[in-house]
Amino acid sequence: MSLADQTVDLLQTLIRNECVNDGSPESGHEVRNADVLQTFIEGSGVDVERYEASKGRVSLVARVEGTDPDAPSLCLMGHTDVVPVNPDGWERDPFGGELVDGEVWGRGALDMLNLTSAQAVAFRDLVDRGVRPRGDLVYFAVADEESGSHFGAQWMADNHRDAIYADYVMTESGGVHSGSPEAPSISINVAEKGVAWRRLRVKGTPGHGSMPFRSDNALLKAGAVMKRLSDYRPTPQFHELWRAQIGDMSLPEDAKNQLLDEDRIDDFLTAVPNRGAATHWHSCTHTTFSVNAARGAMKTNVIPDTIDLEVDIRTMPGESTEEVQAHLDAALGDLAGDVEVVALMNDVSTISPTDTRLWDSIQRAVAKPFERARLSPQFSVGFTDARVYRQMGAVAYGTGLFSPEVKGSDFASRFHGHNERIDVESLRLTTQMYVDVLADFWR
Repeated sequence: MSLADQTVDLLQTLIRNECVNDGSPESGHEVRNADVLQTFIEGSGVDVERYEASKGRVSLVARVEGTDPDAPSLCLMGHTDVVPVNPDGWERDPFGGELVDGEVWGRGALDMLNLTSAQAVAFRDLVDRGVRPRGDLVYFAVADEESGSHFGAQWMADNHRDAIYADYVMTESGGVHSGSPEAPSISINVAEKGVAWRRLRVKGTPGHGSMPFRSDNALLKAGAVMKRLSDYRPTPQFHELWRAQIGDMSLPEDAKNQLLDEDRIDDFLTAVPNRGAATHWHSCTHTTFSVNAARGAMKTNVIPDTIDLEVDIRTMPGESTEEVQAHLDAALGDLAGDVEVVALMNDVSTISPTDTRLWDSIQRAVAKPFERARLSPQFSVGFTDARVYRQMGAVAYGTGLFSPEVKGSDFASRFHGHNERIDVESLRLTTQMYVDVLADFWR
């Protein structure tokens, strides 16, 4: 069986295991994917260590010890959990792992069981061929990436740091083609926004639903809080990666100028016809606030006294807890005094340098199938477990390699969306890219 076929087969199995992480401690069930990956890796003769942060929340670590203790270490890290899905919006079974017209369908096909599978195949291929790298090679299949890493990478960093640490890390995502035919580029995620999830507790006074006049209804207050957050327009912030990303885009010069003008970018994003592009560009340049959950109302005839709003806040480089609170105070205005703020997650924006041996190895690996393409460092608006490694001092890149037929807009819409799928050619390219990096990195 070819390496690409192994990746397809492994990906289908991981999708079918339905390791859905809804954010609750008892969800995920990553033990199912951990069992599959352990069987696959152990078949090469490598020992695998299991770590269970909570019942069923299992992560795996496999290591090939290098021949030179002074050589840099490299980790291939992929998460094994996936986000929930609404089957009604899908054309096919989201957990069927079907191969249809050259594409594997299913939740996790892009995020990120495709890379987790390709990494496992590349890792085992190296061992099967009897190659002993100069530095340590680690394969880390981790739980709970989709809900903050509390039972996954962060828990491992806090409790078993030595088991997972490496000088360099390859994880999600990247590998999307852009640029012009004359100057093609392939994205590599080298940085990401910070995560500042907050619970906003809005207080009122309970009462009977039959007497709403002059009542102190927490739900109505919460509605006003949500509206203010939705209407809030923070000042755009430009960083060097944003300027580089704009330079790589195939856009008219006037459009590029507006995207680099703090006074014009917001009007430009409001008017641009491509909503997906506008949403992404806005997130690259602004602190964002998304109210995604509300809890607390009890009954139709009871005026609620407490409503909890959970807000997904993504911060820009340089912003910390003080800046987050300043944003909330500015957005809420006179309502700020009625809101109790509780921090649920507080990770700052992180970035890795590009003048490294791993960057050079990836560039050489990518150039094999795409001779003229150069790597384009990207700023991810989502969070990944790369942030955990960067906070430990490692260099971490989001690295894949997709087919040129996969458009950036399609790639983005399938993340956490309906009809998530990945083509077999992208799986082949990604697997081979990992194999080539492993052959090149320690030279």
